[in-house]
Amino acid sequence: MVALSITVSDEADRHALNDRIRARGHFDAVIDFDALTRDPARPDNMLPAYDSGDHLHPGPPGYKAMGESIPLSLFR
Repeated sequence: MVALSITVSDEADRHALNDRIRARGHFDAVIDFDALTRDPARPDNMLPAYDSGDHLHPGPPGYKAMGESIPLSLFR
């Protein structure tokens, strides 16, 4: 597997986009997978337990946590 490199500007763009998505008034609901999978000790990184190994995509435990975090009330 090849590790992808994310530049500082890419990371800044990702943060800006996430901040815009999280802002109130844009969407009826937001499921914040970034916040769920983020490493609190290193906020620009995914928790190692959820990382697939490429430091970009979650592995099975990450996808499981993401799926379990979705409030089913959104579908009622």
